[in-house]
Amino acid sequence: MFEVLRNSWALLLGVMLFMLGNGMQGTLLGIRGGIEGFSTLQMSVVMSAYFAGFLFGSRMTPELIRRVGHVRVFAALGSLISAVLVMYAVAPDWIAWTLMRVVIGFSFSGVYITAESWLNNASTNENRGQALSAYMIVQMIGIIAAQGLMAFGDPSGFILFVIPSVLVSLAFTPILLSAGQAPAFESTKPLSFRRLYEASPLGCVGMFLVGGIFAALWGMASVFGTQAGMTVPQISLFIAAIYLGGLVLQYPIGWASDRMDRRKLIVAMTLVAAAVMIVPVLVDVPFSVLLVVAMVAGGVSNPLYSLLVAYTNDFLDNSDMAAASAGLLFINGLGAIGGPLLTGWIMAQMGPSGFFLYIAALMLLLAAYAGYRMTRRPALASDQTGAFAALSPTASSLAVEAALGAAQEGGPQNPDPGGEAEAAAEIAAESGAPEPDLTSDPGFDPERPTGEPERG
Repeated sequence: MFEVLRNSWALLLGVMLFMLGNGMQGTLLGIRGGIEGFSTLQMSVVMSAYFAGFLFGSRMTPELIRRVGHVRVFAALGSLISAVLVMYAVAPDWIAWTLMRVVIGFSFSGVYITAESWLNNASTNENRGQALSAYMIVQMIGIIAAQGLMAFGDPSGFILFVIPSVLVSLAFTPILLSAGQAPAFESTKPLSFRRLYEASPLGCVGMFLVGGIFAALWGMASVFGTQAGMTVPQISLFIAAIYLGGLVLQYPIGWASDRMDRRKLIVAMTLVAAAVMIVPVLVDVPFSVLLVVAMVAGGVSNPLYSLLVAYTNDFLDNSDMAAASAGLLFINGLGAIGGPLLTGWIMAQMGPSGFFLYIAALMLLLAAYAGYRMTRRPALASDQTGAFAALSPTASSLAVEAALGAAQEGGPQNPDPGGEAEAAAEIAAESGAPEPDLTSDPGFDPERPTGEPERG
């Protein structure tokens, strides 16, 4: 780890400053929007726009890097972020904010891709896993620490918009002055949705739902706090608790996932989270209880992303994992766009408690679907699954690919459980279709899922 910090401290410091700026603007907009009198539905559109821009940026940035290079893309997008952060206060209009959120989402996506490319290039096969772990931890700590900076100004003024703009501008210095030769950049074409769904319907459906959950927590938490009448320090603590939960529970859940049927863990996690989310919907609870609820929400939703990636890769060849991660990121992004919109609509109908009701509903949907998939495909033995890799939902496909590669090198490999014939049987079982070569068996029951023993 010392070697990682020595080689990458400047990049990690720059990423920390970027996350301080990003964490502040996400919280600040929800509070300032309430001060400006924007409706919950209007704020949901504003918050959703970030994820639309982020998804668009993940598709466009690789081409920009190939055309003009890492340094120019990084500097240009960082400058856009810094400018937009100040423009929020200059143009307090929800339509203008929506357009600016698209721009800032696009820009942050590109910044992440560029930074992760540099980090990947600066790491070796031996320490890449440690480097990416440090990167993910720095991201989470940056967002958590950003909430403390909300105490340094009045949300109705300008200073809280200036601080993140300055932090983002300062982030350029350590990164650009220390960046060596630009690494060769190759983007991975996503696996087709059909192929991805055939490999793991749970991975696809789960990623879409988790995208909606994460975006609601990231985008609408401050809107919820404003609508619920929280003070600015309370909103900051509430959001910090969400990310603290994700940071604390990521590794224990990863440890458990490598030792049991991942679907059982998904069902257990989502049922517990749904039960906890329902509590503030049914009864009024003190702020201290809301902090616990926030920690559970973050502690479940963030590891769920990594868990679903690991589960999907259990049914793929190593050569397909990079393409699959790109496809899963796209599906997650689609869910993220709709998350704040649906949350805002529910909150507009029933008040702030709709925030928790939405999260509980999606958790229950994921639990139900994971339980259903357990009846359609037998569990793999633990020695036939790949290793869990801690991932952030904001990570690019480049970082996901590198993290998965490091995890596979340091953990159990993902061998073919039974050769090509059994792999084909797994695909047929997952899609619900019978295996063609079994129809001649007189005891074959087309209604029974392939791979499931006949029940007497």
